Amino acid sequence: MSMEEKQSSQTSLDFNQNIFKPSTREEIVEIVKHCYRKNIPLEINGLKSKNKIGRNFQSEKTLDLSNYKGIIDYKPEELYIKVKSGTPLKEITDELEKNNQQFAFEPNDFGYLFSGESNSGSIGGVVSCNFAGSRRFKVGSVRDHILGFQGINGKGETIKSGGTVVKNVTGYDLSKLVSGSFGTLTILTEISIKVLPKPETSKTLIIKNPHLKKALGYLGQALSSSTDPSGGVFYPDYYGKNFILNDLTHEGGLTAIRIEGPSNSVDHRLERLSKELELIDQELSILDNAQSNIFWNRTKNLEVFKNVKSNLLRIVVPISETLQVIKNLKNHEVKYFIDWGGSLIWALFDQLNTKILSEIKDLARKHQGYVTLIKVEEDLKASADIFTIDPIKYKISEKIKRSFDPKRIFNPGKMYTGI
Repeated sequence: MSMEEKQSSQTSLDFNQNIFKPSTREEIVEIVKHCYRKNIPLEINGLKSKNKIGRNFQSEKTLDLSNYKGIIDYKPEELYIKVKSGTPLKEITDELEKNNQQFAFEPNDFGYLFSGESNSGSIGGVVSCNFAGSRRFKVGSVRDHILGFQGINGKGETIKSGGTVVKNVTGYDLSKLVSGSFGTLTILTEISIKVLPKPETSKTLIIKNPHLKKALGYLGQALSSSTDPSGGVFYPDYYGKNFILNDLTHEGGLTAIRIEGPSNSVDHRLERLSKELELIDQELSILDNAQSNIFWNRTKNLEVFKNVKSNLLRIVVPISETLQVIKNLKNHEVKYFIDWGGSLIWALFDQLNTKILSEIKDLARKHQGYVTLIKVEEDLKASADIFTIDPIKYKISEKIKRSFDPKRIFNPGKMYTGI
C-alpha cells in the first residue's frame, strides 16, 4: 500500500449516499463489506464507456471507480505496466506512446457509437469486457495479455492472481475468468498488463470493391500466407464514403489487409501478397503508415456507426461460416462490416425484436458461433439475454458467480438472468 493510501484509508465513508467514489482500495473493501452485510446490489462503473452494453438491472447503490486511478509501476524494458483499475485508457496509452509501446490487442472505443465522440473508458472496463480490435486473430484478446490482477470479491476479500512477468505460472489463471465477466465476479483494483513495442511501420493493402465472397477469399488467402498480416476487414459499398484518404484511389466497398514490421520487410511482403492474390494495379491502393493508422483506428472505434440509432450486434463465427451467416442475415435487411480477417461480423439492424433476435442467435449457434448485443432498444434489453450461452455453460457460470459473489451484489443480471 502506498503512503497516500495509508493516509486516506482512515477516511470514514457515508453509507447513506447512493454513489460511492472511493479513491483507495481500503475504501472499496469497506464499501463491499457493507453491501455484503446489508444485501445491497452494486452497479460497478469506471468511466461508463460501456455501461449501455449488457442487461438493464436494478441496483440500490453505484460504485464509481473513476477516482481510483493512477499508474503504479511501468517498466518499458520489461514490457509490462501495472495500473489501478479506474485509470483512463487514454492516460495509459499516452504514457506507453512516450516509449513507442502499445497494447497489442487494440481496445475498442465505443464512445463514437453511444455518444458520437471518443470515450475509450478505463482500463478496468477494458479488461472486464474483453473486447479487442483487429489484431485479435493474430495476438489474441485482452485476457491473453493480462499478467496478473488484484481484486475484491463479493465478501470484501482481496484476491490475487498472476504477477508482473511474462513467464508466470501460479496454478489457476483467474485472469482468464475475470476478463470478460463484465464486473459480475470481482471488483478489479490493480491490473498488470503486457505491452509491446509499436511496429516500425504499418501499411495497408486496399483492394477495390470486391463482392463479399471474393473479399472472404482474399482474407482467407492473406491469413494463410507467409506475409503475416495483422488486420483484415471488409467494408461493403455503403461504408466506402467513411474512408476518404489521400492514398485511397477509389470509392465504394473495399477489403483491407494490414502488414506491419520493419519498413523493408513490409514493402516486400506487400508486393508478395499482391502477387499471391493476383491483383492488378487498378484494383489496389497502398495506405502509408500515417493513413494506415487512421484507417485501423476508425475500424477499431466503430466510427462507421457513429451516432446510429439502429441496433448493433456483434456476431463471431468461424471464418468458414461467415458467408452463409451473412446470406441468412440479409433476410433481415442488415448492414454490416467484417473484421478479424473474416470471423467477426458487426451487424446493424433497423428493426429488431425478440423473435428476430432468437432467430439470429440460433443461426450463430448453428454455425458454431455466438452473438453479443452491443446496442439495442431498451425494451429488448429488459427481455433478452445480451450474451449467447448454452444451458451447460450457464450452470458453470452460475457456480462461478456463487463462488466469487455469493449474495449476487456485483452487477446482478448484467450478463445473464440470475447471474
